[in-house]
Amino acid sequence: CLLSSSPADFASAQTSGSSEGPFMVEKTDHGVSVKCEGKLWANYVADGEFKPYVWPIIGPTEQPMTREWPLGEGAGEKHDHPHQKSMWFTHGDINKADFWAEGPGRGRTIHREFVEISGGTKAVIVTRNDWVLADDTKILEDVRKLIFSRMGEHRVIDFNIRLTATADNVTFGDTKEGTFGMRVAESLAVDSKKGGQIVNSEGQTDGQAWGKKAKWVDYSGPVGDQIVGIAVLNHPSSFRFPTYWHVRTYGLFAANPFGWHDFVGRPDVSGAYTLGKGQSITFAYRVILHKGRAEDAKIAEAFEEYAAVPPEAIP
Repeated sequence: CLLSSSPADFASAQTSGSSEGPFMVEKTDHGVSVKCEGKLWANYVADGEFKPYVWPIIGPTEQPMTREWPLGEGAGEKHDHPHQKSMWFTHGDINKADFWAEGPGRGRTIHREFVEISGGTKAVIVTRNDWVLADDTKILEDVRKLIFSRMGEHRVIDFNIRLTATADNVTFGDTKEGTFGMRVAESLAVDSKKGGQIVNSEGQTDGQAWGKKAKWVDYSGPVGDQIVGIAVLNHPSSFRFPTYWHVRTYGLFAANPFGWHDFVGRPDVSGAYTLGKGQSITFAYRVILHKGRAEDAKIAEAFEEYAAVPPEAIP
């Protein structure tokens, strides 16, 4: 493990694990970077104006697998949905405030501190974050744990998060705009017509996978001259497993357990959920960056292995 020293938010971070292993976590100007055998895997950007996010995310062919824009020039990419920044966790209606979109009057998720940063046989990043309204009133906090590891040729990111209400009542509204999100590389998008493909655990593909419940979803297509894919697995212990999926053919890839009326097409149902002060909900996802299609990468089998073991505990 390589833990760079001394900024205030690193001062309270607890390091753990052996220093022997391929993974290193290093301080950057904006958060931390994860490297394996000296090569960049990902950056955790803690100081995003509206939320923390992970960018870039480098796949097993050493190519970025999420969209660059608006964080970089994004040559050839569509300049739409500027709030869709690589990988993030937010929601579009929390006590009627929009944390999903960005701009004046929106809610923000503010990085408070790094709790743990460690390397070795895997890389671990644990952070605390405050969720505040446009007037800076705090209503919610989270502790999130990201674990980077290898599974054969696959690159794996486990994303586990616990949300706790700090206001008397915190309601996650029923909206499709949420919640654990990614924006895939432009060439992966089905709409780019370069061979992009969506498939879920229920066998539904492309546009048919939108708004459906599934244990996992895989988004694959060409990056450079190779077919690669991103699979997101929902752990059975996660809140409202199996989740609904807000996965779009233009490249949005999100798990959302709250957007019932949009997804099922019935205004008389609601996925809204209210936490009382001090109450929590926990989500767990595994992101697998792989070569080939879902079948080639044996994502169905990978889900069974993932589901058989509880996620690592969030401190």
